[in-house]
Amino acid sequence: MGQHDREQPQPSDPRLPPGQRPQRGWPVLHYGPVPRFKPQSWDFQVFGATASAEKTVWDFPAFRALPRVTVRGDFHCVTKFSMLGNEWGGVAAKTVLDLVPPDPGVTHVMVWAEYGYSANLRLADFADPSTVFATHRNGEPLTLEHGFPVRLVVPHLYAWKGPKWVRAVEYMRADRRGFWEERGYHNLADPWSEQRYSYQEEPGDGPLR
Repeated sequence: MGQHDREQPQPSDPRLPPGQRPQRGWPVLHYGPVPRFKPQSWDFQVFGATASAEKTVWDFPAFRALPRVTVRGDFHCVTKFSMLGNEWGGVAAKTVLDLVPPDPGVTHVMVWAEYGYSANLRLADFADPSTVFATHRNGEPLTLEHGFPVRLVVPHLYAWKGPKWVRAVEYMRADRRGFWEERGYHNLADPWSEQRYSYQEEPGDGPLR
């Protein structure tokens, strides 16, 4: 158990968004089975509307060699638990944007994971300094159940916007709903506004269905 697992935030903690409760452990929640990790065939791709119009692919050693960061960020699950004060280690999303610049017309990204799972993000949310392709939490490598070898963490949004087992980023010139957004979750996912479900969306919050 790491240092931050021993923190005991109170329900009145100002870091807790509305409707959330503090959580000490890290429950395992995901859709579908845990994939097997095969380092020889694993890669990470950036494709779509790139500035060069080319796809970039890193194999596992090359991805591990990318510049690393450590960011402190909370984790807010739409099921109403929050883990506060985590330290996430990995590759900043901003690093990916710098290494593979998007076309000037890009407004959104789709983050793709194993089994075709996806999550859409506004480019500004993806480029936030706290958004990270995490390989570690609180100094410990992620477990398979929590997304090893890499999961996206977007601390200022609900956690479904951060897929486990990430394999690719698609740059898009228009928004498109991801896996959970197509199944009734809010397109933007701001926990401070409790943007949990699509029926709460205001005009302009998402693409037309």
